[in-house]
Amino acid sequence: MLISCLFCKIANKETPADIVYEDDKFLAFKDINPQAPVHILVIPKKHIPSVDHLEVQDKELMGEMFLVAQKVAREKKLSPNGYRLVLNVGKEAGQTVNHLHLHILGGKTLPWP
Repeated sequence: MLISCLFCKIANKETPADIVYEDDKFLAFKDINPQAPVHILVIPKKHIPSVDHLEVQDKELMGEMFLVAQKVAREKKLSPNGYRLVLNVGKEAGQTVNHLHLHILGGKTLPWP
């Protein structure tokens, strides 16, 4: 894990976060700048800068990441009404932390940009 990576520091419990889910491969925590009533980030504990840095051996990890997002969304009671999953790739797409993360957004009707 990279010492300067904010999300690696959160995964290592070196930086505090409001954690809502954790297992041996993933961590989910509340976004500090929420864009919806429920805004949670799911990160792999393995440092991967973005989707552009995925390798063939990461395909199972990515599938598991979506299942973690599904589990968290259900625990937060988002499933019945719907929720949005977002992966930003690169600065121009809005990625501000260079560690792969999946946004779970819900709790209100979400407009399309």
